[in-house]
Amino acid sequence: MSASATLSPLKKAVERIDRQTPAHRDRAVDGLRALALLAVPTGHWLLGGFTLDAGGGLHNASPLSAFGGLAPASWVLQMLGIFFLVGGYASALSFRRHEGSVTAWLKGRMVRLGRPVLGVTAVWALAAPVLYAAGVPEATLRTGATLVIQPLWFVGVYAVVTALTPYCVRAAHRLGGWAALPLIASVAVVDFLRYGPLAESVPSWLALLNILPGWLFAYQLGVAWGERLIGRRGAWLLLAGGGVLFAALLVVFHYPASMVGVPGEARTNSHPPSLLVLALAAAQSGAAMLLRDRLARLLARPALWAPVVVVNLCAMTILCWHQSAMLAAAVPGSFVGELAGLTTAPDSLGWIVARVAWMPVFAVLLVGIARYARRFEGPPVEGRTAPAVRRALAGVLAAGFAVFALGLA
Repeated sequence: MSASATLSPLKKAVERIDRQTPAHRDRAVDGLRALALLAVPTGHWLLGGFTLDAGGGLHNASPLSAFGGLAPASWVLQMLGIFFLVGGYASALSFRRHEGSVTAWLKGRMVRLGRPVLGVTAVWALAAPVLYAAGVPEATLRTGATLVIQPLWFVGVYAVVTALTPYCVRAAHRLGGWAALPLIASVAVVDFLRYGPLAESVPSWLALLNILPGWLFAYQLGVAWGERLIGRRGAWLLLAGGGVLFAALLVVFHYPASMVGVPGEARTNSHPPSLLVLALAAAQSGAAMLLRDRLARLLARPALWAPVVVVNLCAMTILCWHQSAMLAAAVPGSFVGELAGLTTAPDSLGWIVARVAWMPVFAVLLVGIARYARRFEGPPVEGRTAPAVRRALAGVLAAGFAVFALGLA
């Protein structure tokens, strides 16, 4: 069979996707969302490793512990600021167009967020006992449970900021892009208290006050952007101001360089977000706004647009199941022994090279998982709503898995 005959179905699919895309669809925003989405598995697969104990159990490890020079990679791969920016933009447009009640609008968005999370946790709750009976060590199961639940904090935070959309819209119309300023100021005050001269007398729980304003910051910018209240001047201000603040926090105030947690380090930037995360989000948001038109022109090409559509349609599936894809390779590998880049300690350049070689394998496994897990992401089929007993059982399974993953059982 010739190459043209093989590629013909793919070409037709690409053309069909392009043809069916509504003219009003903002391709640049969808492109930014796809980029931010793909950064999540890329970052976790590249910066998350394992070690094997004497009993063959897997334990989490990070190459950042041995290679501090990899920290700048986290500046590129940490794109949650872009994700919240685009989320705020899309929510503002959706809220503006909704015709029913605010409660109905919010319920629809919560269902789309909740079903995939309930699906992955319920499936793992059923799979864990089976895997244990098959000989998988408890240490491996606990490591896997931690990895599976690790990205799901994002969904909870995203649900909360989505619920605040009506208030974000009002704030944007009153203050424009400046509505995000009190949020970054709040994070700056908390950071000063926990890292400044009073740090020893400040309770550790104070850091939790950064969670909501820290992630709401980029979302609020996105709402203002969606309401057309931030122009090119504001975008340049975000890019320049965020960049200067980011550099100052690193060089002058000695914030940790890594945007993700490093085992053994006393301070972390992401959980909860520090001022450095917001500085990066501001710079990324400004760059995204300035590059929007150029990105839209690129995505007018069907061959570039089609993958963006596919990624967006599988957004929650990618977020919820990408760690499972890595575990689908690592757990069987742990029975073989030490496999470079998979079950060996991430403490050498050879590990980095080998891990990069493993990443296409993880991607293929994720595609295979997505064929079945994608059903959790689609809306419930009209007339086929799951019985209350089934929903309750899924909830109980998900809660049980969460208790196990958090080490409470």
